[in-house]
Amino acid sequence: MQSVREGTKWVLRLDDGQDLFEALTAFARKEGVRAGAILFGIGMFRTATFGYWDGSKYQPHDLEVPHEVIALHGTIATVDGSPSIHLHSAVAGPDHRLVGGHLLRATVGILQEVVVETFPGRTFGRPLGETFGLRMLDLEPVADP
Repeated sequence: MQSVREGTKWVLRLDDGQDLFEALTAFARKEGVRAGAILFGIGMFRTATFGYWDGSKYQPHDLEVPHEVIALHGTIATVDGSPSIHLHSAVAGPDHRLVGGHLLRATVGILQEVVVETFPGRTFGRPLGETFGLRMLDLEPVADP
């Protein structure tokens, strides 16, 4: 992976075969990112699994053939001191049809270009929300005493 920073923005290039979540987590850990927004990403996924929230759990949909990444967006927060990556994506397959939703996992195909905005001095949390049973972004988490 290559990365370059200008102010609070980063441009990342992930390479063929990298696990998207592992790479973004490693980036956040290395650079101390505790609050961030994944503004966009383009490239290709070799394989990916999308989830659709049915009200109680994610219904997975696996893509076993490479798809072009049309959109990639998300947030970086902190859970138990470790980076927590939340992503949504839209991809197009060989038939030019779009598939998208909550991204559960993905392997980079050829490359992935990602732009991240960071918020130095801030920590975003992601506590488990009891109402929906999902981890929800908290922009102003209360620090432990």
